[in-house]
Amino acid sequence: MNAPPTARAGAGADTRVVLCMKWGTKYGPEYVNRLYGMVARHLRGPFRFVCLTDRSDGVRPEVECLPIPPLALPEGIPERGWKKLTTFEADLHGLTGTALFLDLDVLIVDDLAPFFEHPGEFLIIHDWKRPWRVTGNSSVYRFRLGAHPDVLAAFRATHEDVRRRFRNEQAFLSDLLHRQGKLAYWPATWCCSFKYHCIPRWPSNWWRAPGIPPGTRIVVFHGEVNPPDALVGRRNRRWRHIEPSPWVAEHWRE
Repeated sequence: MNAPPTARAGAGADTRVVLCMKWGTKYGPEYVNRLYGMVARHLRGPFRFVCLTDRSDGVRPEVECLPIPPLALPEGIPERGWKKLTTFEADLHGLTGTALFLDLDVLIVDDLAPFFEHPGEFLIIHDWKRPWRVTGNSSVYRFRLGAHPDVLAAFRATHEDVRRRFRNEQAFLSDLLHRQGKLAYWPATWCCSFKYHCIPRWPSNWWRAPGIPPGTRIVVFHGEVNPPDALVGRRNRRWRHIEPSPWVAEHWRE
C-alpha cells in the first residue's frame, strides 16, 4: 500500500478527507488517478485523499491507499455497494476530520469547497428518479469520520434482514439516517446526473451533444455510461444514442 504523502494535510478535527473506494477489476487505477487530479484542481487548501482498496498497483503516490475493512458477507451474493458502509467504521484506519466520499466515475467540474462547508450532519444526493422517496444517491456523501458507527454495526448485526428489505447500501443508509433525523441533501443543482440532466431529450439526442447544466459542481455517471463512454458517444443500450461529449476530456484527466 502507498505511504501517506507528507505535503497535503495532517490529522485533526478540521482535516478535509476525500474518500474513494476501489475493489476488483471493474475500475483501473486511472480512475483513482484522474479523480485525484480533479480534486486537486477544484479544492483549494490542504486535504488528504484516501482510496480504500484491495489493489493499489498503478495508483499515483499522492493517494493514500488503505485496506477496505472486512464486511464478512457470504460468498457469491450481489455486492450492490455494501462495501461503502465500511466508511462508517468507528475507527477507520485512524482517520479523523470531515470526509467527502466520491465514486470513482464522477466528473468534478467546479469548486469542491462548498461540499465541506454546507451545513448538515450527513449530506447525500437526493435521488433524481424518485424524489418523493428519502433515498439518496451515494455517489457523493459527507460525514464526520467515526460519527456514525451504528450504521455499520446495524448492518453487520442484521445484514440478512437488511439485504431482504433494501436493494442496496444507499437505500439502507438513507432510511436509517432519515429515521435518526440526520439525513440532509445537497442543493439540487450541485450534483447532476449525466443520464437524466446532460443528455438532450429524444429526438435531439441524435444531433445535439450532451452539456453541463448551470450550477453543476459534480456530474454523476450511473447506469451504462461512464466518462470514457460519454467522451466518444458510446452507449450500451439499443436506441439510446448519445453524441460525443468532448468537454469530458477537459475535466477527466490527471
